[in-house]
Amino acid sequence: MTEPTGTRPASQNALRSARRLLQAKCRRETGRFLAEGPQAVREALAADRVVEVFATDRALARYPALTAGAARVDEAQLAQLTDAVTPQGLVAVCTAVDVPLGTALAGRPSLVVVCADVRDPGNAGTVIRCADAAGADAVVLTAGSVDLHNPKTVRASVGSLFHLPIAVGADLADVLDRCRAAGLVVRAAAGDGADDLTALDRSGALARPTCWVFGNEAHGLSAEQQALADQRVAVPIYGRAESLNLATAAAVCLYASAFARRRADDRG
Repeated sequence: MTEPTGTRPASQNALRSARRLLQAKCRRETGRFLAEGPQAVREALAADRVVEVFATDRALARYPALTAGAARVDEAQLAQLTDAVTPQGLVAVCTAVDVPLGTALAGRPSLVVVCADVRDPGNAGTVIRCADAAGADAVVLTAGSVDLHNPKTVRASVGSLFHLPIAVGADLADVLDRCRAAGLVVRAAAGDGADDLTALDRSGALARPTCWVFGNEAHGLSAEQQALADQRVAVPIYGRAESLNLATAAAVCLYASAFARRRADDRG
């Protein structure tokens, strides 16, 4: 078979090294991770985070702008680099994107997202995507949260983890103290919160610079974690659903803040 211009067969050593990045220990040791799919690879390239790209013939034909100089693999080889049910034919080895907490909170942030003990990688990635879409300035994953570079987290973020500063492994109390020092109100999302999101929106309070804190998928924020916040905010349930899942609640809260900020800006 004639090789596409600018590509080369992937070496066994390169494939072996890339496969090891499916393990958290190897990601920590090397400071590298895998990003799968065209959108993630596109954003990784734009952020200058790509070390190497692996692509099947199908992906080479479909995404020529993303695969210049890529290492060619067959479908079976690519399947060894991803845990996706339906691989998209394109995987990049990238350098880690996390930054120190001080860097993430530098400047004058107006919307910060804190994930406290969030364990599900799909939820974490989706919250990062929501934060990016809502115009957040930073995301923080506290100690005990899922690995930012877990393949499922990366995939669920759909490239958003390359767009905004993300700090990991931070102590929740320290994060919130720093946010207050930066002028942010700390609001914890809690199903039984004393403050109603709709009422806060009507009052204009959500236009203030805010740090939103979201807790564990199964248990939410503990009483001790909630006590660290300035406000405990509940998303109102108008129907018969018992609750909202983490990512949905995060999207509602973040967009409420984003809308409020923009209304305030429009009023001048």
